[in-house]
Amino acid sequence: MSETGTGYRSVDKDYFDRRGLRRYAGVASLWALGVGAVISGHYSGWNLGLLAGGWGGFALAAVIVAVMYLCLVFCIAEMGAALPHTGGAYSFARASMGPWGGFITGLCENVEYVLTPAVVVSFLATYLAAVLETPPAWLPLYWVAGYALFVGLNVLGVELSFKVTVVVTLAALACLAMFWIAALPVADFGRFALNIDAGADGKPVELPDGGGPLLPFGLHGALAALPFAVWLFLAIEQLPLAAEESMDPRRDMPRGIIAAFLTLLVSAALTVWLNASVGPGSYRLATSGEPLLDGFRAAFGEGLAKALALVACVGLIASFHTILFAKGRQIYSLSRAGYFPRFLSITHPRHKTPYVALFAGSVVALAIMFALWFGMGAEQGAAAIQGMLLNMAVAGAMLSYLAQAVSFIVLRLNRPVLVRPYRSPLGIAGAAVTLALALLTLAYQLLDPVFVAGVLGVGVWFAVGIVWFAAVGRHRLVLSPEEAFARQAALKAESSAAV
Repeated sequence: MSETGTGYRSVDKDYFDRRGLRRYAGVASLWALGVGAVISGHYSGWNLGLLAGGWGGFALAAVIVAVMYLCLVFCIAEMGAALPHTGGAYSFARASMGPWGGFITGLCENVEYVLTPAVVVSFLATYLAAVLETPPAWLPLYWVAGYALFVGLNVLGVELSFKVTVVVTLAALACLAMFWIAALPVADFGRFALNIDAGADGKPVELPDGGGPLLPFGLHGALAALPFAVWLFLAIEQLPLAAEESMDPRRDMPRGIIAAFLTLLVSAALTVWLNASVGPGSYRLATSGEPLLDGFRAAFGEGLAKALALVACVGLIASFHTILFAKGRQIYSLSRAGYFPRFLSITHPRHKTPYVALFAGSVVALAIMFALWFGMGAEQGAAAIQGMLLNMAVAGAMLSYLAQAVSFIVLRLNRPVLVRPYRSPLGIAGAAVTLALALLTLAYQLLDPVFVAGVLGVGVWFAVGIVWFAAVGRHRLVLSPEEAFARQAALKAESSAAV
């Protein structure tokens, strides 16, 4: 038995042979994985925060969130290069806070990576329904078709997965660039972006001619928009999950994630500025399920906009495909180490992809989507389902950021001799900023009654996971690469303390 009441079971060579991965990714592939995972948030989702703070309030929230992600990216770049294991955040927390810390952190990311693809595919279904003019009752068919197609592509091999990722990510950025160029001549920032004001009751009202205040709801409105601004960068932290499929993760991981963040920073700034600066304006854009399509309509008219909207689906496809990749690796790593049922980490005998984890995570996501569809009532529409799933994904992400910031600080303080091929230029101060801003974002989630339901859903997820680990999982751990590294480091620290 190890510390904290956990125990390890011996496994034979066949155990890891049946759970092998294949190396392929370089810097370009990792860059595409990071950008592709996030880019759908520039197509849909971010706009839901415009009513919370007005354009100026949302823009301020986006700046705050960008600072949080900048600090987080530097932390992850350091830890990912020093601990190049597929476990990602779980691996960092396991090395710094023991098995329970690793499991709780892994559970936080599990919520995020199971539900974020569900949010993205629901946005994709909304776009397709608008373009193809199909009834709302067809939306679940789009969900199932999306999962079937892209889980299949992910299973067919890491080479194909990364090639598809690069192509669709470049296409998604090209589509956004097409919109930015088209929107510039017709943009009217004062009229459209600033068409929200606070009514007599404090609620948002539309100003038909624009000219409203930059911060109609003051600083409080800007802070209330923080959970929505997260969607501009959410999931960039998934890159370390590809560590064991990267050719040289100690060198390439920091380069890939920093380049991806800088790309997303430029894209987010242009999208938030220009999408709100064309018709129908911030007020109506805030309730749209397809804001980029609305922007294309303003720039090109209804007919051409539909054709371009099909191209715009590429951005949602990019994120859906890449986050499915991350979900498979995240479940795989926790299962390989025994935290989740171990059969989930079996990889395809020929393609060497975690097909069981991909399938199981997708079934769970679809089950939750259908439960919400029938439980909340189809008449509530896709927006209610998207809101609930988005809230749960953001809550899981914020909790994982807290854990990763703590992991960074503990590793810096307790493992100063750990080989760090890359060191964060912001050091512990950067991790502290991540910690503070993630707490602030989570607090404003809890102040919003709509978000509270999502956070409670995450609480149920945690309760089930913790009961499993306490009763079963902690007694069945395996010395996977993450576990072996953490155990060896702990033994060395104990030996040093004894001397």
